[in-house]
Amino acid sequence: MIIPKEKLLQGYSFIDLFAGIGGFHIALSSLGAECIFASEWDKHASQTYKTNFLIKPQGDITQINEKNIPKHDIICGGFPCQAFSISGNQKGFEDTRGTLFFEIARIVNFHKPKVLFLENVKNLLRHNKGNTLKTIIKSLESLNYNVHYEVLNSSHFGLPQNRERIYIVAFHKNINSKHFKFPKPTNEPICLNDILEDSPTSAKIIERDDIEIYKDYNSPPNLFQEIALPNKPIQIGKVNKGGQGERIYHTMGHAITLSAYGGGVGSKTGLYLINGKIRKLSVRECARVQGFPDNFIINDSPTQAYKQFGNSVPINVLQHIAIEIGKTLGGKLNLLSTENKLSYA
Repeated sequence: MIIPKEKLLQGYSFIDLFAGIGGFHIALSSLGAECIFASEWDKHASQTYKTNFLIKPQGDITQINEKNIPKHDIICGGFPCQAFSISGNQKGFEDTRGTLFFEIARIVNFHKPKVLFLENVKNLLRHNKGNTLKTIIKSLESLNYNVHYEVLNSSHFGLPQNRERIYIVAFHKNINSKHFKFPKPTNEPICLNDILEDSPTSAKIIERDDIEIYKDYNSPPNLFQEIALPNKPIQIGKVNKGGQGERIYHTMGHAITLSAYGGGVGSKTGLYLINGKIRKLSVRECARVQGFPDNFIINDSPTQAYKQFGNSVPINVLQHIAIEIGKTLGGKLNLLSTENKLSYA
């Protein structure tokens, strides 16, 4: 995560829906915002959230009356995307009924927060031939919001993980948001080597007869190492036939997208050649490539922890977007300090 010098969201409150283990919580809190409500149906993720933030998330949001949610300035969350039962009928808010996005929309309709800050998979752009995203936008516009969206990759914001996600930011129309813009890539040079643990205990080592390393990666000779770093995954080998979860990557590149599920011998994290061994990333390394600080308390179950980080959000990207939100809401120009971004214990 980055270390903001100024608290651009100081004095603003937010609610954390589909909260997971608190990626949005960390990002917005780092800029001074206060979390006053959270909801998460998964009991293991909810426990991790409570352990770290001392807030017990409420359960299934579909069972929570919007009147029982406190008034707030910002609503945020990475909502699950499923097929909309009605699409393209231009009914806005009504078109989202039967979906989990509707749970956000009904809360927005009642509370009318200043800002919505949402995240989803890149495929939302193409889902149902683009009609799902159109329905979401139409719904928010019918609720009196101006909507902005963009796909950003965490590899471009100081995290060694290739993770493209769509981000949606919507401002109530009584706020002048015409100058809002998504952050430009910082393209800070970073690679997996920068975040690896010295002696990981949870990283599974793969020993098989069908491992093939068919190329090496040598950084181009350059006086400035940061210019040589590619800031993307570098495939150098494979296990078996090299299908999904069977590809091996070099640590001078980035991790592939973490997954909550995924198959293959390298499921959830991918496979990497590290100190002469082929292994998956450790749980703590997964936390780091998502931008979680090392004081974040990880779930005791590795199975649950891998799932939780695979489902989570890249904190650095959220922080950069939140800075732009803060500017639009009237905050001062924010300068960042990244001096300690690699100071892992």
